[in-house]
Amino acid sequence: MSINVAIDGPAGAGKSTIAKKLAKELDYIYVDTGAMYRAMALYMIEQKTDIQHMDAVRSACDAITYSDGEQQVILNGRNVNDFIRTEAVSEMSSKISAIPEVRAKLLSLQRSLAAASNVIMDGRDIGTHVLPNADVKIFLTADAHVRALRRYEEFTAKGIDCTLENVEREVIERDERDMNRAIAPLKQAEDAVRVD
Repeated sequence: MSINVAIDGPAGAGKSTIAKKLAKELDYIYVDTGAMYRAMALYMIEQKTDIQHMDAVRSACDAITYSDGEQQVILNGRNVNDFIRTEAVSEMSSKISAIPEVRAKLLSLQRSLAAASNVIMDGRDIGTHVLPNADVKIFLTADAHVRALRRYEEFTAKGIDCTLENVEREVIERDERDMNRAIAPLKQAEDAVRVD
């Protein structure tokens, strides 16, 4: 029987950083659910997909595969890890995460990974929706300004042109979308440990 750890929280709280370190320490598989959404978002941006067109969205859902170990996000046979951490991809990712077809495709993949292996999975709805019976649940959060500063420093280190003001505005807007989406909104699971 596999052991599952769920780490949820808003954008920029440090979920991926903590999850990667824990996975390495425990020798678990790290599943970055956000990267899965980002890969679909990148695909839709590159293909100029109208996300209002559900046939095109369904087609995009079939374009992603997962390689465990050191996580690689493979989109149509191409490793896109280096292309999925831009502001445009973040914005599109938040939008498509509200589309039922996208969520259903990734939910199935995420649950099958968790059933087969010991995993640490991070996202917005892992403890409440994806893995509601996870053995350990953590809700990791921080003030919006602190999270925006982390993102801004990540972007500028990669040479991405942005302002702290714009990044903070986008973090706040994304929080609003993530917390108020109809399907599996961002919220702390009742049995999760809150870490600020």
